Amino acid sequence: MSNFEQLEQSMGQAPSFDGQPAKLIHLTNAQGMTVSFMDIGATWLSCTLPVNGEHREVLLRSSNMDEHMKQNAFFGAIVGRFANRINKGKFTLDGQTYQVGINNGENSLHGGLDGFDKRRWVIVERDQQRVVFALHSEDGDQGYPGYLDVKVGYRLTNDNQICINYHAHGNHICPVNLTNHAYFNLAGEGSSVNCLGHTLQINAYHYLPTDSGLIPTGELKNVFGRSFDFTRAKLLGEALLSDNDQQLAGGYDHCFVFMDEVTDGKKAAAVLVAPEGDVSMTVKTTKPAMQLYSGNFLAGEQGASRTYAAYDGVALETQYFPDGPNHPEWEKQNGILNAGEVYQHQTSYQFIF
Repeated sequence: MSNFEQLEQSMGQAPSFDGQPAKLIHLTNAQGMTVSFMDIGATWLSCTLPVNGEHREVLLRSSNMDEHMKQNAFFGAIVGRFANRINKGKFTLDGQTYQVGINNGENSLHGGLDGFDKRRWVIVERDQQRVVFALHSEDGDQGYPGYLDVKVGYRLTNDNQICINYHAHGNHICPVNLTNHAYFNLAGEGSSVNCLGHTLQINAYHYLPTDSGLIPTGELKNVFGRSFDFTRAKLLGEALLSDNDQQLAGGYDHCFVFMDEVTDGKKAAAVLVAPEGDVSMTVKTTKPAMQLYSGNFLAGEQGASRTYAAYDGVALETQYFPDGPNHPEWEKQNGILNAGEVYQHQTSYQFIF
């Protein structure tokens, strides 16, 4: 049975959140790389690479739709309206205070209890190497002001890139911060090697330390001399849990602030390399930052090949700053979209194998 057939059987037949089965889209490029998506959450379900004579799955996912609806890891989904955390789910804009959904302790995470990851998106464009999903978020959705119309396009190129294009606009000033929550294991989803054996390089001089609720303190801390220094490539697990900032989070779950010169969507913002060095992935983006999440809370999630343990995959989520709506001093990095403005960004993941 092919990977596409397995996905259709496991994810495309059982009812999803709205009682209807998901619609799946499968793309293949000239190199034999394949990717699959579903309209629930505009989710990136699968990514296989032809390595050493086999198709290596490099994304983590749930074993079936029932497990997908139970999981709290946001596997491969588009999350929003606001990716990452908002302190106590509250923020004030133009003198008005808003309360959005609480779903992570006392905070809001990735949009709230019924975020974009659980919605059925509409497939509005599709061809052999591209698919575009659209979603209309009503005024007051999850407590957010105004309506928001969103499009997310995925394109598979023949040089083995997945290019994700984000476009959104609304009728009211509102926090908007969209990202894809894929988890990568370049050694293979079913590998016994976890993400800590991967090598990572990030073009960032600063990161955002957090409190015990993983809300940024407001400080931009220099990475140099700390476990957060990935300016030169090193093993992700080299300094795991070696300082208080990591210990609060159980590992890395922190926002890294990219150097301005690598936010043009063309230069490498980060590079992840498999333990054996046979696969690498370059992240390029127009967004100002990236959440590095080392899968600290993955334990117990029912994955495609097994029950996952902590650190089985790593997420590299390009985005605006967490809790941005409560930090006007961050200005262009806080994720506030004014009425009439257009949110437009691109992130690509390029694989070399």
